[in-house]
Amino acid sequence: MKKNKIIATAPMTVAQKIIAAHLVEGDSAKDSELGIRIDQTLTQDATGTMAYLQFESMGKKHVMNDLAVSYVDHNTVQIGFENADDHDFLASIAKKYGIIYSKAGNGICHQLHLERFGKPGTTLLGSDSHTPTGGGIGQIAIGAGGIDIAVAMAGGAFHIPAPKICGIRLKGCLRQGVSAKDVILKVLEKFGTKGNVGWIFEYFGPGVATLDVPSRATIANMGAELGVTTSVFPSDETTRQFLAAQGRAKDWTEIVADKGAKYDNIFEVDLSELEPLAAAPHSPGNIVTVKSLAGMKVNQIMIGSCTNSSYRDIRTVARILNGKHVADDVEVGIACGSRQVIKMLVEDGSLAILHAAGCRMLENACGFCIGAHMSPSTNAVSLRTNNRNFEGRSGTKSAKVYLVSPETAAASALNGVVTVCEKAEKVPAPAKFPIVDDMFLYRETAGKGVPKTKIVRGPNIAKVPAGVAMKDSFKAKVAIKVGDKITTDHIMPAGARLKFRSNVPEYSKYVFEPCDRNFHDNCLANVKCGFANVIVAGESYGQGSSREHAALCPMYLGVKAVVAKSIERIHRANLINFGIVPFVFANPADYDKLEPGFEFTFEGMRKAIEGDGEIEVDGIKLKTSLSGREKEIILKGGLLAWLS
Repeated sequence: MKKNKIIATAPMTVAQKIIAAHLVEGDSAKDSELGIRIDQTLTQDATGTMAYLQFESMGKKHVMNDLAVSYVDHNTVQIGFENADDHDFLASIAKKYGIIYSKAGNGICHQLHLERFGKPGTTLLGSDSHTPTGGGIGQIAIGAGGIDIAVAMAGGAFHIPAPKICGIRLKGCLRQGVSAKDVILKVLEKFGTKGNVGWIFEYFGPGVATLDVPSRATIANMGAELGVTTSVFPSDETTRQFLAAQGRAKDWTEIVADKGAKYDNIFEVDLSELEPLAAAPHSPGNIVTVKSLAGMKVNQIMIGSCTNSSYRDIRTVARILNGKHVADDVEVGIACGSRQVIKMLVEDGSLAILHAAGCRMLENACGFCIGAHMSPSTNAVSLRTNNRNFEGRSGTKSAKVYLVSPETAAASALNGVVTVCEKAEKVPAPAKFPIVDDMFLYRETAGKGVPKTKIVRGPNIAKVPAGVAMKDSFKAKVAIKVGDKITTDHIMPAGARLKFRSNVPEYSKYVFEPCDRNFHDNCLANVKCGFANVIVAGESYGQGSSREHAALCPMYLGVKAVVAKSIERIHRANLINFGIVPFVFANPADYDKLEPGFEFTFEGMRKAIEGDGEIEVDGIKLKTSLSGREKEIILKGGLLAWLS
């Protein structure tokens, strides 16, 4: 795939430079869809099996992009054969097609990729919504559905609307007890979790130099909660030192915004004025000060996840707990991001400190963040350093989860109540990281593969369901009506249900389980009676995970359209990829007119999609804005059908 020649006619931001260097379709100067070349891909086990099943169907002998890595970090400890079978499938697929495989226990994909593979100036596409973590080293890293990753591994472009760039200007320096988590929570306080689709957030200004790479990665990671396409930092001397310490100095490239570069919007954050913040239940955008919560009883504290599991984070916790013990009535669990982090904690004595303080050391995995283990007790208050606190995501619907920094978590662990951290010495950036690569397999065959490898397929590995071409006219029923901020966890439950991720017929039994346990049966009954199914939703439908099953399983159940007040970026793309039309109300007040069971007929659907995307159904005007490529995909019944 050839890239366009860059002709710089004006000063450029970091994001603009990287996109221009990878542009293969479209014009970034116009409000159009862009196709960009993808250098690197990553998957994790909760989304990877479907991505690789789709890649298999494309008939390629090996991956075509520069680097592909398959991480096992989500479902590593649950009971049953399904997860272990999936891991065997992922390992064999990786060996055959030239993909590096990261074994369970090696660590969390975003932390590992930052340490060992991420490169400034490159593009990374991952089947996980927190892939933008790579923005911490000056990489355009974007989360997407598994089928988009499959296309990228096959050498295809990834498509995004021409983005607007919001510059977040940082100045000053963080005080003790305040850290990167508080920075991104401040940004979330300003911009919220909806209304940011189509934007890239780029950090610049004198305050950037005061933040180490792990801190930048934390901020970029939680940009996913804003709903932006991605977040990015410049690649500067701090970046160079980090990569050199990882033994990867050759991977460094300086990428900074040109003097005079223009941003579409600017928000300034004075780091020296920030105070500890928290995201209160049940949204990452529900920001309050830690001071306002001080003294509130805490039952559980979980430290880690892809947001805050670096050596810098866990070493900070150890320093705060050194020589002390956590409160008797508080459960404290810590999940490090990688084996490299564990090795460093062992060598500097931090692991012994955490053990003596009464902390439970958990596997290097996503675990508690996705509700796979460590669910709180009934009505418990849980402080967590991860990135999402959606209702029930922890595995306990009645629990109240607050998102905080490692500093706040550690100080609160000692007292058993929410506590403002007054003192936390800065952890210096290591001059050299120990290289712990023994659980990365098939590095020597990366990009080439071993063609004769036999793919291991357990009984839970099912075929990818085929989409059906869009009909011009059909009867439909509203299968469910939901409210605002419905997440992909509402649509496709995580936790214990994730073990069915490779088996769409089985996983589809749990679609909308937290909202309506009868959804699956109602959809099948509607289809049997000749009706297509429609989902009606409020604002910001499809927040959260890139889990494409939230579109794939509804497609399997006969869903042909989603009608919402607004739809989030990744989920909208996934709906299109599986032939579901992402409609929005022309008049949001019409949301009140549709209820479950409402029957109507779509007339002239194909003409509407081919045209301006507007259609009227029983007096209700709906609209969808689609690129020419997206129109073709929906009409064909999905991306796989369009590619064949």
